[in-house]
Amino acid sequence: MDHWQRLEAARAGEAVDHAPIALWRHFPDEDQDVRTLVERTLAWQQRWDFDLVKFMPSGTYGVEDWGAVSAFQGQANGARAVVRPAVSRTQEWTALRDLDVRTGAYGRQNEALRAVAQALAGRVPILQTVFSPLTTARKLATERLFADLRRAPEALHAGLRRITDVTIRFALDALDAGAHGVFLATQLASDRLLTRAEYAEFGRAYDLEVLGAVSARARWSMLHVHGEDIMFDALADYPVAMANWHDRVTAPDLRAALARFPGLLVGGLDENGALARGATDAVASEVRDALAQTGGRRLVVGPGCVVPVAVTDAALEAAVRAVRVPRTRSAVSA
Repeated sequence: MDHWQRLEAARAGEAVDHAPIALWRHFPDEDQDVRTLVERTLAWQQRWDFDLVKFMPSGTYGVEDWGAVSAFQGQANGARAVVRPAVSRTQEWTALRDLDVRTGAYGRQNEALRAVAQALAGRVPILQTVFSPLTTARKLATERLFADLRRAPEALHAGLRRITDVTIRFALDALDAGAHGVFLATQLASDRLLTRAEYAEFGRAYDLEVLGAVSARARWSMLHVHGEDIMFDALADYPVAMANWHDRVTAPDLRAALARFPGLLVGGLDENGALARGATDAVASEVRDALAQTGGRRLVVGPGCVVPVAVTDAALEAAVRAVRVPRTRSAVSA
């Protein structure tokens, strides 16, 4: 099977030669330049031949054109942190300017994606990383978001309206550039952060606008629900092909999720556990357990989130071999 055939069969719950697998990581500092981001993305895919490419721009690209300042401060996962927010007063939500997503930080991401798509020539699906509007709002304002959400909801809604419009234009441009879907990441669909009613009003409503705008053209979109104590059931009806979350550290596990989400489940690996420690036997054990939980159907083996930048080739090789080698041998022997 090629990558497309394997994903299509897995999505339908049919037999596959082996489960699809995809892992992704940040390329800190190198992701600030189009050329180096393209080079690292292609090298990563050429080395591991994953079944989909989750494009990895900087996690703060969506707020920099509005004036937020970020920096890489050595985080193990390679993520940049907002060191100066763009929204520091409530009234600034209503003053967010419109953006041209073909210039600045937004424009660089799809410029890089276009170059990667051209180099890969359609051999593997590519997903552009798109942050949910409420996630972008939190990065714009950092923790003051929560007070504004509860004390000045009208102002926040005005900001979310602007953010959503920009996000939709960026996502559509990503599809024009060669993406086959979006990786929609929400970092606030957690009972630790918001009530279900709050997320429905300030999160879900805008998430569905973004997904609705791309649905006719996005063949392989994935929802990523970040964090612990997530609102899985409240998002399980999102119009996406795949769902990804930290299944090793928060409910539901893969077995339970099979009955609660109709598409492909992406997970099985604890990126901050065995992968981070380089414990190859434990990595392989997690893969085997993920396959056992799902019967090897409707599963893409992957991390709960980005793998650490210091992950070893040996740990990655252990995951790849646990997925590919045993099933391939049995298929050949049959």
